[in-house]
Amino acid sequence: MSTATSPRALEHPTRDQIGLEGVLHALSDAVRLRIVRDLAREAEALSCSYFDLPVTKSTTTHHFRVLRESGVIRQTYQGTAKLNALRKEALDALFPGLLDSVLAAAEAQAARREDEGA
Repeated sequence: MSTATSPRALEHPTRDQIGLEGVLHALSDAVRLRIVRDLAREAEALSCSYFDLPVTKSTTTHHFRVLRESGVIRQTYQGTAKLNALRKEALDALFPGLLDSVLAAAEAQAARREDEGA
């Protein structure tokens, strides 16, 4: 892992440290996949408070940590807000097509679930 330079700096894996197993694990959880879908759709860094997740604050923190430590997202502080950005460029370079395929499959699944509920 890269090292933090200040108390407010968060550790992130370098691009070369990102492993397929960690990425797949991070994307295998429904809440984390929802976070990634939102980040991909908005295509900009979003604060943690943007996400309306069906879990406690501590569980939300855990999900963001898993995404950060696996290399799926980058978190930075801007004032008192922690911003989250998808590391799409790094993921696409390391695992071409993986993120797009997972996101497309997640969208298709969401559409099926909406159709079943209608």
